[in-house]
Amino acid sequence: MTRQIENDPLAEEMWRSYMTTGECPKFVRSPWFESKFLRPIAKLLPTDPRCGICYYPFGGIGGTLVRTLIGLEASRMNPHLCNVCERAASKYRGGAEIELSMLFADVRGSTGLAEKMSPAEFSRLIDRFYKATTKVLFRRNALLEKLIGDEVTAFFVPGIAGASHARVALEAGEEILRVTGHGNPGGPWIPVGVGIHTGVAFVGAVSTEGGVADIAVLGDTANVAARLASEARAGEIMLSDATRTAAELKTNGMTAYHLELKGRKEPVDVWVKKLGS
Repeated sequence: MTRQIENDPLAEEMWRSYMTTGECPKFVRSPWFESKFLRPIAKLLPTDPRCGICYYPFGGIGGTLVRTLIGLEASRMNPHLCNVCERAASKYRGGAEIELSMLFADVRGSTGLAEKMSPAEFSRLIDRFYKATTKVLFRRNALLEKLIGDEVTAFFVPGIAGASHARVALEAGEEILRVTGHGNPGGPWIPVGVGIHTGVAFVGAVSTEGGVADIAVLGDTANVAARLASEARAGEIMLSDATRTAAELKTNGMTAYHLELKGRKEPVDVWVKKLGS
């Protein structure tokens, strides 16, 4: 199926407002429980999985509670969104260009890992990776873009993660390495590398010919973050100089590279950060 992007001025205003302020504009009639002031409460309700936009849970007691009280549940079309957010995305197809920080967390050497395990064992390992990383990302006010294969992608926007979204993304990357066992004497239980880049990207709802809406981050910023993650070794965060500058990060103990990225004409100045550096 082909993804389509529509250019609706109202959709652009809606997405820009939500991503930069955390609230939809007045012409969007959002239900009371979608208020940004209730987002911290939604994050506290058990249990994962949960909506990648509003954080309300689908599982456990919390999932039962929100289904019963407000009719919120996982979308049948997109398991990473609730039915309410999926309807909003379907109605306001399109998006806006905003500054954000993009994070990719990638399992290193997953082909070799899969070769040593049964399919069921590998599936359980990846599921554990998904749960550990998404828990960190939700706690750090990220918006989940996708879980696919051996990779988790998320983005941090001013309206939800705050003006210091680059630093928040970096802290999330460090925590992802910690929860996957990097820095432990016995080594990680799964080898993970992280890529982070800060810049302007298109964020909004894209749709397929079948009408299914999904939230996507498109453009050079997302592509660079993906490339950085593919270059990062296990236990490393590879961040662009744009992220380092935005995060006001000191470079003590970090290594600088002038990196040629496949498919990109211009090289990128990057830094490699390990836990404790």
